[in-house]
Order: sequence, then C-alpha cells, then structure tokens
Amino acid sequence: MIKQPKFVAAALMLAVSCTSAVAQEPVQPPSIAPEVVQADEDQIESGTLQPLPSIDGLTVESLEQMALANSPAIAQSAARIRALRGKWVQVGLAPNPTVGYVGSEIGNDGAGGQQGGFVGQDFITARKLQKNRAVVSAEISRAEQQFAAMQRRVQTDLRKGYYAALLAQRRMRLAEELVRVTTDAAAASKSLYDAEEIPMAGLLQTEVQQQNALVRLRTSQNGLAQAWRRLSAVVGTEELSDQALVGDVSQLPESLDWQNQLVRLQTESPEIAVAMADVDRARRALSRACVEAVPNISTQFSVQYDDSSDYTIAGAQIGIPLPLWNRNQGGIRQAQAEVTEAVRNIDRVELNLKRRLAESFQQYSDAHITATSYATDILPRAQRTFDLVQQGYAQGEVGYLDLLAAQQTFSQTNLAYLDALSSLWESYVQIDGLLLDESLTQQLN
Repeated sequence: MIKQPKFVAAALMLAVSCTSAVAQEPVQPPSIAPEVVQADEDQIESGTLQPLPSIDGLTVESLEQMALANSPAIAQSAARIRALRGKWVQVGLAPNPTVGYVGSEIGNDGAGGQQGGFVGQDFITARKLQKNRAVVSAEISRAEQQFAAMQRRVQTDLRKGYYAALLAQRRMRLAEELVRVTTDAAAASKSLYDAEEIPMAGLLQTEVQQQNALVRLRTSQNGLAQAWRRLSAVVGTEELSDQALVGDVSQLPESLDWQNQLVRLQTESPEIAVAMADVDRARRALSRACVEAVPNISTQFSVQYDDSSDYTIAGAQIGIPLPLWNRNQGGIRQAQAEVTEAVRNIDRVELNLKRRLAESFQQYSDAHITATSYATDILPRAQRTFDLVQQGYAQGEVGYLDLLAAQQTFSQTNLAYLDALSSLWESYVQIDGLLLDESLTQQLN
C-alpha cells in the first residue's frame, strides 16, 4: 500500500516565504491634478441630475452649474479617469506565484515514490512594472486634460444656448412690436380708404405688411421654442419652459485683442495640453520598450518526500530567457516613430488652433463693428424716422408708400441688428471658451 506523503507543512512554509519575498508595488496612482475629478463625482456615479432652481429668472451662472453637474459628457470623462487609475494599479502588480503538485517514481518497487509540492515565482527586472505605471500616469494626465476640455465645451455650449435664447426672446418681442405697428397702420389705412383719401391698393399693401408681420411672429415663436429645446439639451434636464432669462444681449462684450487671444490660446488650451501629454506618454513608452528585452527571472522551489528512503528532499530551479533573436527591435522602432508622431502633432494642433482662431476672430471683429454701428447710430435714426412717418401717415401728411418703406426699413434694421448681436455673442463665447464646443458630439479618444 502506498504511504501518504508528509510534505504538506514544509511546502506551505516554502510557499509563504517565497510569496512574502516578492516586492510589493504601491496600490495608489500618483496624484495628478486630483481636483479636476472631484467635481460632482458622487452625483455622476449615482446618476442624479441637478434640478432647476425656483427663481424668477435664470442666470447664465445657474444654468452653467446645472449643465456641469448633469452633463453625460463630463460624467464620461470622469469615468475614463477612474478607469485609468484602476489600470495604473493593475499594470504595476507583480505576477502571482504558482503552486502545484510534483511526483516522480510513483509505484517503483510498490512504493509511493517521490511526492511533494512546488512553488514558483517570476521576478520582473529592469523596473518594468514602474515603467508600466509611468506610461499609464501620462495617460491619466491626458485624460484629465480631456476632462478640463470637456468642461470648457459644456460651458461654451451652455453660453451659446443661453445667448441664443436671449436673442430669440428679443426677436419675438420685435415681432410682436411689428405686429402692433402694422396693425395700427392697417387700421389707419382702412380709415383713410373709407374717407376715400387712399386707393384700395394702399389698403391692401398695408394689410400685406400686417400679414407678413404675423408670419414673422409665428416663426419667431418657433425659433424661441427651438432655442429652449437646445438649451435644455445642453443643461441635461427636462425640457425647459420659456421663462425669464437674466441678461441683456445689447450690452456688448469687452473688446478682444488678436495677439492677446492667440497667446492665451497657446498657453491655456487643453487641446495643446492633451498633445503634450501624448508626447510624454510616447517617451515613457519608448523607455519601457527599451527594457522589454531584459530577461525576467523565473524561479521554482520544490519539497518532496521520498517514500523509498523516508527522506524529505528539496529542489530549486532558476531560469531566464536568452534574448538572442527577439530583442524587441520592432517594438523600439515603433515607439521611436510614435514619439516623432506625437511631437509633430503638437505643431499641427497649434497651427489648427491659430487657423480656427483667425476665423472666429474675423467673425467677432465684423460683428462687433456692425453691432456697435447699429446700436449707436443706425437704430436710433431708423426708430426716429419710423416714428415721424407713422405720425405723418396717421395725420394724412405722408403717403402709404412712404409708410411701407419706413416699416420695411425699420424691420430690416432691427433684424440686422439682432443678426449682428447673434454673430457677435457666438464668436465671443467661442473665443472665450478656447474654441471648444460641441460637448454632446465630441468622442473621447
């Protein structure tokens, strides 16, 4: 009958001693701008959305806070950072030891032979685990810059939607005013027609102007509803109802200087920071690739009980691969090329930002000149002219053709002014937001 082996206690002691000898890596990632990820993480993870405040008028600041708290794009970016922090922990962990059973000469001369257990451990050399974590640390830094960029995108989208809603309210008030004045003009024309002071054509043309004003009012109402829907999507809450917004679009923003904005963009843009983080990661990956061929050490220790001699015997193995053919030549070349690619990408991003800034700045400059001219000179003249013509028409001193021309000029002038304000605020917010927008369509990479 084969005897039971008596090696269990010795094998367990050997396994414990070998496992404790493995150097342990720290289990927390480096603190790289942790404040970026702290904003509303509890809300993001719980899935709760910020409610709308019960106030008479919504300010751009309150809407911005809601958008930042509710944005799925920001939650996605925060989750990416948390995932990379988990990756940082994982890539620095040493390999697990292996344990198992070993037996030989079993049944020789009817004996149990040599039976026992073994424990093995691979030791990673050349600080490869630390270099792995260095690569992921650069990825974390990149993700944090993407998080900052996403916050900027949400803020820009919110402010664009806010000013669009303000302008839509202003357009509707203008349309309502045009309906009022054209209705008054149509009523005056009817009185003059009844008194046989103007022909039927004069009455019909003023009524056509009235109908055009009603159509413009309806389209303005549709535009206002669309502006609120777009703003609701950016805020990330239920559809906002038309309500008062605190702000005045006619209060023109500060003047911007091209050179100052270019320097600000080159020094503060998260897009450049992301590109620089890519360079850092590529260089750390190259450092890691250069030590890939350094052999790791594989060890194995065993304890066996020899049934035939009643002895307990031990064994040890240590091995390393010989880097004769595979010295990671291709991996090193790939990493070197990726460093070059990342460095050149910084130049591409900077030139692209300059081009985009040039386009937005031209739009801003043209709109600023136009809006200023309308506000200080053209609008007051158009308003004064229209008031005088309207009074003269009501008194029968001005013909209906002059009234129609004054109405058309007044309407076109106000609409052009609102178009200039829309272009001005859109370009200003775009430049102020470092050219970052479209938070709901931007994909993380």
